[in-house]
Amino acid sequence: MPLILLFITAFLTALSGALMPGPVLFVTLRHSAAGGRGAGPLVVAGHALVEVPLVAAIVLGLRELLQGDAFLGMVGLAGGAVLLLMSAVMLRSLRTLHLPGPDEARPGGVPGAMGVVAAGAVTSVSNPYFFLWWATIGMGLLAKAAPYALLGYGVFYVGHVLADLVWYSAVAESVHLSDKAYRLLVGALALCLAGFAVWFAWGGAERLIGR
Repeated sequence: MPLILLFITAFLTALSGALMPGPVLFVTLRHSAAGGRGAGPLVVAGHALVEVPLVAAIVLGLRELLQGDAFLGMVGLAGGAVLLLMSAVMLRSLRTLHLPGPDEARPGGVPGAMGVVAAGAVTSVSNPYFFLWWATIGMGLLAKAAPYALLGYGVFYVGHVLADLVWYSAVAESVHLSDKAYRLLVGALALCLAGFAVWFAWGGAERLIGR
């Protein structure tokens, strides 16, 4: 996979997950309502802090497996299945999907910077979907980055974190989309995910049955 395609794939798959309402989005809304625009990058910093050792553990602990056809085939099929499920959930939710307002996030007092970073870390690791994503989609993308070694892992991770930073910073800046525009964006990304799902699964099947 060319590095530019790896970057785009990492960005879009991460953005798709960030856009869907969940613990990290709610904690960003809560702290941005209470403490201002700096909450977005601080929450993402906490999120990234728990991802860095996770990525390192995957790369160092599974270095040989990341090159094996059987392992890559299974990860490709699993990643394709999870991406397809994500796409279906996103499309199914479009009719009622909306960006939660600060009132729904129950703003509290103004925390310190480290408190917001900690909130980003805690909401990340307390979400079971976080580990499911890394065990399937994330591992599949790391396998595609493996031939480039550190450069590939860096390109993947920059694209991945940049998606979170762009979205959650926009939320913290209160640059809210209309519900219609938000649904169009989520719908477009859901269709992209469906395409990625086929691509992941096809590549996994090729690995398992041989070219």
